[in-house]
Amino acid sequence: MDIRHLELLRELAERGSVTAVAAATHRTPSAVSQQLRTAQREFGVPLVEPHGRGVRLTEAGRVLARGAVGVATAVESARAEWDEFRHAPSGHVTMAGLASAAEYLVPAALRDLAARSIRVTFTDEDVAEADYAPLTVDHDIVIAHSLAERPSTGSVRLRIEPLIREPLDIALYSSHPLARRTRVTPEDVADESWIGVPPGFPFESVLDAVAARTGQTLRYVQRGIRDNRLVEAMVEAEHGLAVLPRFTTRPRDGVVLRPLAGVATARYIFALMRPDRAERLAVRHALDALVRSARAVASED
Repeated sequence: MDIRHLELLRELAERGSVTAVAAATHRTPSAVSQQLRTAQREFGVPLVEPHGRGVRLTEAGRVLARGAVGVATAVESARAEWDEFRHAPSGHVTMAGLASAAEYLVPAALRDLAARSIRVTFTDEDVAEADYAPLTVDHDIVIAHSLAERPSTGSVRLRIEPLIREPLDIALYSSHPLARRTRVTPEDVADESWIGVPPGFPFESVLDAVAARTGQTLRYVQRGIRDNRLVEAMVEAEHGLAVLPRFTTRPRDGVVLRPLAGVATARYIFALMRPDRAERLAVRHALDALVRSARAVASED
């Protein structure tokens, strides 16, 4: 059994097309197709079947793709043990994820890892909650968020490491009458104008809960803004209220944050990893560094 064939089937399962596998592995589509034919000859059963304009895995192909995860994880575990024996955790770790969480997690982690000769490349990705898990195909660690205590990863098999719980508050302009209160309720804010995120982003769930609790349809003056700094500026300019994360909302004279009573308002930050990549020693050190950053932030709240 050729491990490379198992990995190829796993890539096809996770990326969905021969073209995507070719692009990710720096091969031509014809080369990937040829390797799939070679794999089919080795295993003696059809591993792919026509699907639309491309192909998809057969049940036999899916069985082998799932098996590839365990094989790759075992290989990386053995490699990590060997690297630890040699005291050589150095390497390159790729991270991606939410900038508003990475802001307080990643900088300190990078300093820690640089001292261990571990190089990190970080890419900020602000996507809908369901779109973080697929990023693990191309990155060792993905920093994701969810309003649930455990994020949904669909059919993708991932290791999920909780990092921190971050409160979400209601941002009001400082001259707003509610700014004098220590907290606000859904009934207090349901009639306000709102600056919202795109559908599918976790903060939207908080406002959905306000609407459900009060039975009112919320009025959005802006909906579809991903950048929290822009949201802060719009609140300061008195265009409306918003939901913002407590740890990374910058102090502004014109903006105040108030907890929302009666509704679960927090997001959970996670590190998502493919099981095999999570075994790499450099990735283990990177995860430990993120956990230490998260603990330091939580201790200050």
